[in-house]
Amino acid sequence: MTNDETFLLDLLNTTPVVDGEPRDELDAAWLRARGGTGTPAERRATAEARGVLQALVRGEQQVAALAPLLDGVRRRPALTDDGVGWEVDVAEARRPAVRAVLAWDAVRRDSPGRLRPCANTECARFLVDHSKPNRARWCSMALCGNRMKARRHYERTRTA
Repeated sequence: MTNDETFLLDLLNTTPVVDGEPRDELDAAWLRARGGTGTPAERRATAEARGVLQALVRGEQQVAALAPLLDGVRRRPALTDDGVGWEVDVAEARRPAVRAVLAWDAVRRDSPGRLRPCANTECARFLVDHSKPNRARWCSMALCGNRMKARRHYERTRTA
């Protein structure tokens, strides 16, 4: 996984359901730990991007919903020792939000159909499937995979 892909997945997964209660783990400390400043404006912009991206991945929004998040964003070339890189010109408070949108687009292009919500309907997490057959269903085997398999086994043995 690239750093930006990890950032995107971490951001999408900041709204877990714990003991049946939704939580919001996106705060100033979360942003600072990932290179942000943690200001209230940055948190608001990042939370807005997270909501739109979560809805896109779930199929509840169209790509056009990203337009307000990208308003005024510019990319410019920057020469590096390795060649040409691209820098994003955007207000500091919007930088993590734009980073997440660009990471979503890179995953969408480079790994189509591999970013998806967990198949556990009681879970609010997401996954990027890097398996060859592209059949991963759960955010994690430890969290949802084992629970869902145990639940199916219980249902089968209870009805038998």
